[in-house]
Amino acid sequence: MSAETSVPRAVPVRVILLDIEGTTTPVRFVKETLFPYARARLAQWITEHADEPETRAACEALALHCVAEDADLAATACRLADADQKLTALKTLQGLVWDAGYGDGSIIAPLYPDVAPALARWHADGVRLAIFSSGSIHAQHLLFAHTAEGDLTPLLSGYFDTTIGAKGDASSYAAIAAHLDVAPHELLFLSDIRAELLAARAAGVQAIGVARESDIAPPEPDAITHFDAIHVRAPVDDRI
Repeated sequence: MSAETSVPRAVPVRVILLDIEGTTTPVRFVKETLFPYARARLAQWITEHADEPETRAACEALALHCVAEDADLAATACRLADADQKLTALKTLQGLVWDAGYGDGSIIAPLYPDVAPALARWHADGVRLAIFSSGSIHAQHLLFAHTAEGDLTPLLSGYFDTTIGAKGDASSYAAIAAHLDVAPHELLFLSDIRAELLAARAAGVQAIGVARESDIAPPEPDAITHFDAIHVRAPVDDRI
């Protein structure tokens, strides 16, 4: 089956749910810009904002992952970040640090060239758009508010992170569909990770693999390389 026919035009799709890294945004941006930026500033952030509720709660959760060789909580955060651990507490701290970088213009998020036009087209067609990423909801919002194409948050109506469940668990996608008030089959998920695609399908969600990076194996043989390959429409609302 070709990528063009992965979502037949007749299939009603109310929401498109998008992964970020490797799907809308180059992998190198996360690996080469965001992670190093946060790592270099985590210790100072924890020290200066330790009394703030969000930072304090994240630090308390992160403390559970301390090991003997960690000099302090910042060392724990850096060790876990280097290992790319998908921990909500770590993602929260990273997001708080990135907030400052986006705010002063140090960080501008790049997108694949077809992303902004596709989001605008789908939104204009009446399809709702949402994000599901291991990065915190705060970090997701920051990224799409500060892209090289401008602020795209008006196009997005939902953000989900690992607080709703792991991206490799089918229950996460069922929960997202319920939160968005759509049937699972009315939700289309786009990702470059095969395990996530399989989990979404196990929940009854439509899923299409995305292959953006030439040096990374595609998640599936018929993965698309460009959002123009996706043709969807919002269905007539018959649930009144």
